[in-house]
Amino acid sequence: MSKSNKKITAFSLALMGFTCVWGFGNITNGFGYFGGTRVILPWILVFVLYFMPYILMVGELGATFKDKIGGVSSWIYETIGPKVAFFCGWIYWVVHMPYLSQKPSQVVTGINWVIFQNGSVSDYPVVTVQLISLAILLVCLFIATRGIKAINKISALAGASAFVMSILYIIMVWTAPAITGANLNTIEFKIENFIPQDWTFLFSMSILIFGVGGGEKIAPYVNQIKNPGRKFPWAMTASMVMVVISAMLGTLAMGMMFDINNIPSDFLTNGQYEAFQILGNYYGLGNFLMIVYAISNSLCFLSVLIISIDAPLRIMLGNADKKYFPSKLFKTNKYGSYTRGVLIVGVIASILILLPCLGIGDVDALVKWLIKLNSVCMPIRYLFVFAAYIALKLAIKKKFNSDYHFIKNKKLGIFVGSWCFFVTLICCIIGMISDDPFMLVMNIATPIVLVCLGFIMPALAKRERKKLATKQN
Repeated sequence: MSKSNKKITAFSLALMGFTCVWGFGNITNGFGYFGGTRVILPWILVFVLYFMPYILMVGELGATFKDKIGGVSSWIYETIGPKVAFFCGWIYWVVHMPYLSQKPSQVVTGINWVIFQNGSVSDYPVVTVQLISLAILLVCLFIATRGIKAINKISALAGASAFVMSILYIIMVWTAPAITGANLNTIEFKIENFIPQDWTFLFSMSILIFGVGGGEKIAPYVNQIKNPGRKFPWAMTASMVMVVISAMLGTLAMGMMFDINNIPSDFLTNGQYEAFQILGNYYGLGNFLMIVYAISNSLCFLSVLIISIDAPLRIMLGNADKKYFPSKLFKTNKYGSYTRGVLIVGVIASILILLPCLGIGDVDALVKWLIKLNSVCMPIRYLFVFAAYIALKLAIKKKFNSDYHFIKNKKLGIFVGSWCFFVTLICCIIGMISDDPFMLVMNIATPIVLVCLGFIMPALAKRERKKLATKQN
């Protein structure tokens, strides 16, 4: 195969960027947390003041370091240095732990809808759901140590089908009145229907920040497109436009189906499945659409769970400076899996799965809290994207060149990078606020403990080197 045949198109990369960032759950999360279509204004604020500059910064960083395959870790290594790159790799990995503790319960919900075709999972005891979730996690941990080639194929199929179903939902809702004569809600285009009812919506902005993050994941593919210096920024811009359109049309489609003044209490748990169930009834298909979506969603959650156990670990340890990690972490089995790392994942994620049993009373509250906890922890990794951009601007005249510049002016670039950095940090901090004492403590303690664990690794590595030096002497 010729080199040119190995290149992927910028449009394909744009689709990859879209699927990395966006999912149907982002629409339901925003709709459920912000009061239906009242999420429109917060979405617009996030898109204009955060997502657009974020994506275009990723475009410039990817174009500047188009020969680097490590993504944000490589950007930090080149612009700041190896020590900060270590913490970047660590934090990028460790903030996945709450994410890994959430996915099994989503699998439980999806399977429940496939089997019973209703939202009865909301009535289960939290302990039951979390114990089943723990069992799912343990199975996935075992699979992750045995290679994931088959899972990669399942993931691609499930991810593609979930993506198609999400787009299909938007199209079918908008066309339902004309095709089926369905009597949908009429959205009144009044300002009060598109803005939050009070200022407390700021406490949930981290959910939207979390929803639009992840575009930097496609950076390792930048050198696989023709003319990457120009085509990569174009691909990032195209994916940004697709996300904006999907969010706006998807939210309005939800508003046509659900009364924004009477959103079900279990919406965050069951809303996406109820949406497809209602849609199937519009078209005389019964529960068919819902079952297809639930199956694809469950498979997608399972594959994402397994890949999220393995892939971030490989990214962190694959090209890591060994002076920052104990040597035992680099040991692999015959399948190439970092078994000690997987064990650490299992311990941390298992604790996070079991802890809610001590202080959360029902499944709907559990789902709502897990969404909030992830929105507090996961965006921490985006801070490194903005730190790399600020460092790039500070040093751009010294050694870095690019075919594309989001902002050429050094001071303006530093200001925009700093703006996005502090918006992310502030949203994560205020996102910790909760009326429930248990949730408040967990929201604060979880990211702090996870990040601080990173200081242990270099200390353990240093201690190991001292012991080795003592034995040799």
